[in-house]
Amino acid sequence: MTKKDKVRRTLIEQRRCMGQDEVSEKSAAIVARIRETLAWKNVRQALVYWPTQNEVDTRPLIVELWQRGASVLLPRCRPGQPGVMDVACVSCEADLAPGAYQIMEPGSGCRIVDIQAEDFAPDLALIPGVGFDRDCFRVGFGGGYYDRMLEGPQMGRALKFGLCYSFQVVGKLPVDDWDRPVNAVCTEEELWYR
Repeated sequence: MTKKDKVRRTLIEQRRCMGQDEVSEKSAAIVARIRETLAWKNVRQALVYWPTQNEVDTRPLIVELWQRGASVLLPRCRPGQPGVMDVACVSCEADLAPGAYQIMEPGSGCRIVDIQAEDFAPDLALIPGVGFDRDCFRVGFGGGYYDRMLEGPQMGRALKFGLCYSFQVVGKLPVDDWDRPVNAVCTEEELWYR
């Protein structure tokens, strides 16, 4: 087992043990920090995630984006291609359906957005992680889904926030050639930029 695997396993277990009140309280603090950023105030198109397994709850932010009329993009695992995600435009919670790993994702009726196309230009991306370090590198569940998506040229335009709880921040993660950092990490206690 690699060092990254050990970190992943430890942090997943810690997050799994969180109670719902703790998840709600800490998520609310993280949501409040994101709302204070200039990037959030000006967002027109955002790539977000629907939370699973005690991840930071982004649903209040997603609902706010829908109410503003902003374009909300969520990832969907590509069937038969492990490690690859598509991105689709979602206009309400009813557009979602359980997908790979039982994560809520855009249903079959949602329009897929070509992340290589010129019109794919999210202002902001909220990225989940099992853990992050102070250099804004992340460790996920190990499938490489987000690393592949983040390496796309159009993603370079987006301000990428990694969201996690403070206990998920580790000193220094082992970094592989394919790992892609985010621009900033936000916890219930702090927000810092790379």
